[in-house]
Amino acid sequence: MMDIHQILKKLPHRYPFLLVDRVLEVEKGIRIKALKNVTINEQFFNGHFPHRPVMPGVLMVEALAQTAALLAFETLDITLDDSTVFYFAGIDGVRFKRPVEPGDQLTLEVTLDRMKAGIYKFKGKGFVGEELALEAELMCTMRKIA
Repeated sequence: MMDIHQILKKLPHRYPFLLVDRVLEVEKGIRIKALKNVTINEQFFNGHFPHRPVMPGVLMVEALAQTAALLAFETLDITLDDSTVFYFAGIDGVRFKRPVEPGDQLTLEVTLDRMKAGIYKFKGKGFVGEELALEAELMCTMRKIA
């Protein structure tokens, strides 16, 4: 379990781009379960769409990626410093099954498939209640920056 204060220590993202509010469960090297509380106050709802606000799919995928990063950092027992970033290396098999709207709680479930040569492969799913909202396969890598 991780609250927002612990998440802020692990992830470099900040408002309006931090998309994980709480970690409910984590099994190092295996899986993680986190929450994103979706409110009408989200900046993106002003333009997506004013008449029918829906969370953009790319941001749902980003929420999965941030959750995956938390799993990687917990698994490796590290905290990123200012000279290290965790990047997307690939996204496959993305499917959106249900819109995510203000008032929804997006439950993010990510499993670690493989860590090899600095490349991390994850499978992620997002749920609203019991309904599948999205699924994706993610590849990420850590890199030092100048």
